[in-house]
Amino acid sequence: MLVSSYNGIFVVFSLIVAILAAYTALNMVGRVAGSKGRAAILWLIGGSFAMGFGVWSMHFIGMLAFSLPISLGYDVTLTLLSLIIAIFSSAFAMWLVCQENLPGARLWLGGLLMGFGIAAMHYTGMEAMLMTPGIVYIPWLFVLSIAIAAAASWASLWIAFRLRRDSEFNTYARIGASLVMGCAIVGMHYTGMAAAQFPVGSFCGAANSGIDSKWLAVLVIVVSLAVFAIALIVSMLDVRTNLLATSLDRANTELVKLALHDNLTKLPNRLLLNDRLEQAINKSARKKHQFSLLFMDLDGFKAVNDAYGHFTGDRLLMKVAQRILDTKRAEDTVARLGGDEFVMLVDQSEPEDAAALAQRLVEVIAQPYSIDGNSLNLSVSIGIALFPDDGKTAHELMVNADAAMYHAKETGRDAYCFFESTMNVNAHEQMQLQQDLRLALERQEFCLHYQPKMLAPNGVMVGVEALLRWQSAEHGLIQPDVFLPLAERTGLIIPIGNWVINEACRQLRFWHDAGYGNWSMAVNLSTVQLAHASLVDVVRSALERYAVDAKYLILEVTESTAMRDAEASLDVLNRLSALGVSISIDDFGTGYSSLLYLKRLPANELKIDRGFIMALAQDNDDAAIVSAIIALGQTLDMKIVAEGVETSDQKDLLTRLGCNTLQGFHLGRPQPADMLLGSLGHQVLAPC
Repeated sequence: MLVSSYNGIFVVFSLIVAILAAYTALNMVGRVAGSKGRAAILWLIGGSFAMGFGVWSMHFIGMLAFSLPISLGYDVTLTLLSLIIAIFSSAFAMWLVCQENLPGARLWLGGLLMGFGIAAMHYTGMEAMLMTPGIVYIPWLFVLSIAIAAAASWASLWIAFRLRRDSEFNTYARIGASLVMGCAIVGMHYTGMAAAQFPVGSFCGAANSGIDSKWLAVLVIVVSLAVFAIALIVSMLDVRTNLLATSLDRANTELVKLALHDNLTKLPNRLLLNDRLEQAINKSARKKHQFSLLFMDLDGFKAVNDAYGHFTGDRLLMKVAQRILDTKRAEDTVARLGGDEFVMLVDQSEPEDAAALAQRLVEVIAQPYSIDGNSLNLSVSIGIALFPDDGKTAHELMVNADAAMYHAKETGRDAYCFFESTMNVNAHEQMQLQQDLRLALERQEFCLHYQPKMLAPNGVMVGVEALLRWQSAEHGLIQPDVFLPLAERTGLIIPIGNWVINEACRQLRFWHDAGYGNWSMAVNLSTVQLAHASLVDVVRSALERYAVDAKYLILEVTESTAMRDAEASLDVLNRLSALGVSISIDDFGTGYSSLLYLKRLPANELKIDRGFIMALAQDNDDAAIVSAIIALGQTLDMKIVAEGVETSDQKDLLTRLGCNTLQGFHLGRPQPADMLLGSLGHQVLAPC
């Protein structure tokens, strides 16, 4: 037999090509598996050529590494046939592993067929040398080479099927799998070459007529590297394209989510709620059943937000949202409309179900909240509208649920209320009034009336109380008890209250300059104002702007306002007292105050509620209560003011009981500033 030898460089190079071919094949399988339709077909064709060319190239590089002591060449037809066999075997393999399932029987059969294909390519390539006499094969090595080809094919199919999806883990796994697959392919080739025996005197029939081995070497190496490079570059570009597409899809999904959800609470927003509401209407109309819409507005949130800041307010809203979510069923929708307004769409609910749910929400939301060591309290007003009785469109249901919510607020808050047809008129009136109230400051429709305060017993005027009036261009004179609750509910009481403080100080400066330098000015503070962070700065600024001595400004807070959050009120009132202003406790005797806190408040005046004064002439019990209040105030070293004095008998009795200052219609009605001096007799004026 002729003695053969191998070129070590070509052997190593054949191994490298085999590994590159395996990696390219695995990458292409991933592209086919990740594509559909025409794209998948194109990837399958391209992958078949790349893989087939890779296996064929490895074979012929291995053949080029092989040398005999005779000239060698390769028949063109058989060489091309071996390439075609390699490509078709690769196409079959790629098609097989890109199926949805790869059961064991199909895997074994596919591995066997692919193994025979690779073996056929190898031995067809060897036949391209056209040896005479023919090549003699050692039987057991021949069979072993085919077995190795089948085993390598089986392993390759299984690995490719498992790693066909793109992921970071699969990328690294493909590199390791390529090493295994490349070594298996090389092992099959060199086992087959070892099985080949060449008798002495053999010659190569293709040595003169076929492809010269040197040119074949250059052709195979250049074409192989080009195919691998193109396949890998295209594959990498496709991966980047897929990654970009995935990123764009993810970004688009995020944008859609942002467009349909509230940024703070992550609840559906008004846009998504409207869509869910339309779906619920269509479904309920089709199936002839009811659903309910609960419109929720938090009571007292504005005061908390102003007192503790927006960061605390935002965290409070998130906690409220979570409590509402914990209360709903899986099929219900909770949305935030903005601010402190929430809506719950309750699928397939009867009125009694909606009432029970609303009551649970009232109880859950009213439980204290702990944020940064502060115990915060809220309540909720809920309006309920039912489909189809209270509206057949999304707009009607929202408007009517909103109207029911406002009715719940007007009847005491911390409650729920079902919609009734009469509420619509009130709701529209309230909305119009609210819009006009927002423009009232800009239109300069507010003014102050001043009610005299007389010194007992001789009736000398010592000051006035500023009372806010609204002369609306649309509605005429609107009473404070109509618009002040609306101003507090909407937060408009803050800019309105600031205007009152500034206007009162301006007028007081005018009167002092006119010769009434000992007059004081009393201004009422609402609960919302007292809780607002800017109150102290507003008062300080007004005093400085109009050069008013702080001792002539009296800030009146009701007993219930001062006691609502006693510690917070104590802090604000102490800061106001530090400015030098006087603090008066208004409507004393009507609240649920603690004498312990009352003693700590920096108040220097008690104002007896008019309810006790009105019944003085008929009921001795009221006289006893007034006497006790006066005694308490005197014990605490406070001045005592009685408001609501309407008769001379009340005036005389209050004077005897020890009141320092009297106020009421009997002594002087509230008047605009330019009418006040003219309407009072000179005997009650006390110029400086």
